[in-house]
Amino acid sequence: MKSASLTRHASPAAPHDQVISEDPERLASLALPPLVVTGLYYALPTRLQSQPAILFLPQTLAYLGLAVWTLRNGETARRLGLRLDQLVQGLRWGVLAGLILGVVNVSVILWLVPRLGGDISFLRETPHAQLPTALMLPWLILLIAVAVELNFRGFLLGRLLALCARAGAGPALAATSAIAGSALAFAFDPFMVATFRNLHWIAVWDGMIWGAIWVRFRNLYAPIVAHSVEVMIMYSILKLVL
Repeated sequence: MKSASLTRHASPAAPHDQVISEDPERLASLALPPLVVTGLYYALPTRLQSQPAILFLPQTLAYLGLAVWTLRNGETARRLGLRLDQLVQGLRWGVLAGLILGVVNVSVILWLVPRLGGDISFLRETPHAQLPTALMLPWLILLIAVAVELNFRGFLLGRLLALCARAGAGPALAATSAIAGSALAFAFDPFMVATFRNLHWIAVWDGMIWGAIWVRFRNLYAPIVAHSVEVMIMYSILKLVL
């Protein structure tokens, strides 16, 4: 029986998510402090909510958690979805998702939000709008997409999925809970809300779609590319229109 067990673990034909379940990771709970701090942010007095140290605290905790988690676990590229052989698949799905979401979201911002009485003029004053276009397109947008997706999809979503599976949730419930948790953490991140105000709700469905792609393929290149393409489309059009 021992020999059979070893053979089963070593079999190259084992499904990818089965391999993950047979190789439990350490310190997946490091994903929880950023989520808790994000929720507590909304209980703070308004004068404290605007402090830069407070705005960036959830993401700072997430990156620290990612660093510690990386040191304590092996095969982190596989767990995050950053194996080199996944790049082509990530580009294919990422470009498609980015194009669709870019067109949909810029339509929501320019057409639907004003008709519902929402204000979009503040977008001219965001940190992104104030930076030179040659810096934003494409370099800073790519850098932001990599950092954000590494945090919210690669680290937080992946660890929430591991925690849900460890708690005994079925695959569908675990995936749904993890995707929703990471998407809400992304959409309600203090810096996101402070910067994009009433438009931060768009990040909910973005996060759900990017998260679903990550769970389906375990491929972080796909949400990175989708995020980059979408923001490039939105940034370019909004820069011209506003």
